[in-house]
Amino acid sequence: MSTKLILIRHGETEWSYQKRYCGFTDIDLNEKGRWQARKLLKRLSKEKLHKAYSSDMKRTLQFAKIVLKDMPVEELSHLREINFGIFEGLTYQDVMEKHPLVYRKWLENPLDIIIPQGESLNSLAGRVRKALRRILSQNSNKTVAVFTHGGPIRVILCDIFKVDLKEIWQIEQELASISIVEFVKGRGRIRLLNDTSYLNG
Repeated sequence: MSTKLILIRHGETEWSYQKRYCGFTDIDLNEKGRWQARKLLKRLSKEKLHKAYSSDMKRTLQFAKIVLKDMPVEELSHLREINFGIFEGLTYQDVMEKHPLVYRKWLENPLDIIIPQGESLNSLAGRVRKALRRILSQNSNKTVAVFTHGGPIRVILCDIFKVDLKEIWQIEQELASISIVEFVKGRGRIRLLNDTSYLNG
């Protein structure tokens, strides 16, 4: 009994292009992001998908609907990106100028430090794990597409790799990348990691 998950990070937005922190801010894909979705449509045509889930944010839902066309998508708010609070909309330079002390404390202890008006990594991990348990329990012996964000995908990969969450940002997840993991009796195996090769085809 196994479940195959295709973990998909959404495509480009204007904020990601400008390297701005974006968690709970609900913004659209830009034109490149929509192009990336059309390319992924061709790539996933090779997969027999039984079910699809998505974060309830515009950028993931728009990406999913282009990729899947008419296939239904179940929205899960637990699959949202981490809430960056007062960092939302700011670049790294902006944050260093406006909130240097908070930023340094967060980098030193991202598990427990809560960004003002935001959340901690522990909070993110808790809701992502809850969503994952639900997805796995509902989809035995199925192939499932999960459209989400860099943070939630990294949480899942950290758990499979048995890597401390403090190292979460060391796992690269490019925009529009796909990672494929297979869960057998609750244990995850990584089949593909951070793949964007389809964009070059």
